[in-house]
Amino acid sequence: MKTRFALKAIGVLWLLSACVTINVYFPAAAAEKAADKIIEGVWGPGEAPPNKPAEKKTSSLLRDAGDGLLYVAASALNLLVPTAQAQAADLNISTPAIKQLTASMEARHAQLKQYYDSGAVGLTSTGLVEVRDLNAVPLPERTQVRKLVGDENTDRNNLYREIAIANGHPEWEADIRNTFAKRWIDRAQPGWHYQESGEWKRK
Repeated sequence: MKTRFALKAIGVLWLLSACVTINVYFPAAAAEKAADKIIEGVWGPGEAPPNKPAEKKTSSLLRDAGDGLLYVAASALNLLVPTAQAQAADLNISTPAIKQLTASMEARHAQLKQYYDSGAVGLTSTGLVEVRDLNAVPLPERTQVRKLVGDENTDRNNLYREIAIANGHPEWEADIRNTFAKRWIDRAQPGWHYQESGEWKRK
């Protein structure tokens, strides 16, 4: 009996530590919220697509558990897990570096918008922009367009890195980039071009 109780106790301790570790995760919902705020600042307010509600995940082990010891573990998790999640409720996007980058992008957008509208420039699946059709750009403006695109991509790359660093997780940079890539496209205006599966499409 004592051995059985000890094994259960060890199992509960492992479950607690495993679940807490699992919940140190990339905060996807917070990243989408941060991306939307920055994109609105850069592009101006527009129609924002609704976020899908986050799915509530429940461990099948806890859901099916019937004995008292696991019930106590579940109660403890209800205290521990929300705390871990709350710590990542919002991403910090207010550092001087991030503000400087977004201000630069906002100023540049006034020049880039006409090229999004004409289809000369499109949004890539990696969170950047690309000259899609140089023939849609008048010859005297082509050098300027290339520079605008290059400068925009430099700022975007720096932005994704700075957000990850500002939140103490440099390893989140790729996830932040992927989140922004999707939100740039989701919030693009009708008629703008974007990449999907390596092909250009038009909204």
